[in-house]
Amino acid sequence: MQTPLVITVTGNDRVGIVDDVTKIILAYQGNVDASRMARLGGVFAMVMLVSVAEEALESFKAGLETLRTQDFELTIRPTQRGASQKFKGWHNYQIDVRGADHEGIIHEITHQLAEQGVSLETADTGTEDAPFGGTKLFTMKATVFAPPNLSVEGLQEELDAVGNELNVDIEVAPIEN
Repeated sequence: MQTPLVITVTGNDRVGIVDDVTKIILAYQGNVDASRMARLGGVFAMVMLVSVAEEALESFKAGLETLRTQDFELTIRPTQRGASQKFKGWHNYQIDVRGADHEGIIHEITHQLAEQGVSLETADTGTEDAPFGGTKLFTMKATVFAPPNLSVEGLQEELDAVGNELNVDIEVAPIEN
């Protein structure tokens, strides 16, 4: 039987980090089912959903612990498959945000989502140079699960109000499954 784990690894960016981590996973017949990886500043961060055979679990964890000797931070957390079934029947939407960068954008948008009972599935945020004026533009792409009673139009209306206050454009679109 396979045991699903969520593993996070962070450390100073260098060539070969993913190779080192996946080599350990493979050595214990583990499999990366899903992952997100990014260099953030000078730190490389990995979040992975990994499956490993139950009988190899303790030795697998010990193998991962060797990453700490290379100055990596590590968390290993058990999870359950199918936990997202609690959102069955909910609407899946993509949210795109773009506008002048300033403090508080992520908080205000995610606060409004929480107020509407919306669950954040994924989010990628960043900044880029504006084409004119030398300012930074904030960007965010997110996927969310909205309760069955919240239409795309209703969510768009609520986020438009927040977007107007923040001076950012927010677009909500259904994701076809």
